[in-house]
Amino acid sequence: MTLLGLTRRFARHGAPFAALGAVLALAACTPATMIDRGGYVADTQYHARSADSRIRFLVLHYTEGDEPTSLEELTRENVSAHYLVPEHPPLRDGKPVVLQLVPETQRAWHAGVSEWQGTTELNAASIGIENVNSGPHDTPAGRTWAPWPPDQVTAIIALSKDIVTRYGIPPTRVVGHSDIAPQRKIDPGPAFPWKQLYDAGVGAWPDDATVQADLAGRAPNAAADVRGLQVKLARYGYEVATDGVLDERTRRVFAAFQMHFRPSDYSGTPDAQTDAIAQALLDKYVDKTAPALPGTTETAP
Repeated sequence: MTLLGLTRRFARHGAPFAALGAVLALAACTPATMIDRGGYVADTQYHARSADSRIRFLVLHYTEGDEPTSLEELTRENVSAHYLVPEHPPLRDGKPVVLQLVPETQRAWHAGVSEWQGTTELNAASIGIENVNSGPHDTPAGRTWAPWPPDQVTAIIALSKDIVTRYGIPPTRVVGHSDIAPQRKIDPGPAFPWKQLYDAGVGAWPDDATVQADLAGRAPNAAADVRGLQVKLARYGYEVATDGVLDERTRRVFAAFQMHFRPSDYSGTPDAQTDAIAQALLDKYVDKTAPALPGTTETAP
């Protein structure tokens, strides 16, 4: 109870001011670290150092529908996301308005069966942002992808930057649904503005000069070693076999990586440019920054 509450209680019951003074003095001596929670008192003066935030990843999606359909779907049972960004967010005081559907302290059901950097069940460790976007459109001329309006991108960047800053989410843990579930998901798709997010301080991106150096004179479309590329992507975070077999599961992982970092060609073909981009990301974010895992010479993302 607050000091004001104590004062009102004593006044209501006509207690002597001497008694009130004694109680106030006792309350003033109670450490601020003592929190009365009704049935018990928690002493919060000690702080363990071995702790971190529940939120360690940021996952981006598209809804593959318009705003009314997306909102209806995300407020039903069995599916949810922490945020929904409209295709054209309204403005309030000059700032875009996004819809928060789930408190950040609670788990949203947006990732499903997923894995990234060895962590499974990403729902329990991530913030999910759904973005209103219709995704792929298949026509006789081929597949096209819905564009991302500039005002929506501005809102996505502002929201994402706030989240990664508050939770200290590193660049390699800002991912798409297709990164963490490449066998069944393709969102947010190759048109998603990953490079714009990176330029604004959100997520990872390879340095062009390093990619050229890692190409080492190879033609960009030259064949790359399948197992070598598998190992690189596994080290970066993807769930992928490292057996050197170019089966459909491996192709889907390669395609997910290409949609994120080389969207001009996401065929899933293991070429030299894809291999160089993967190595450039490892050079930038893993090999030079991560400590060795205990008892090994391997580094962790």
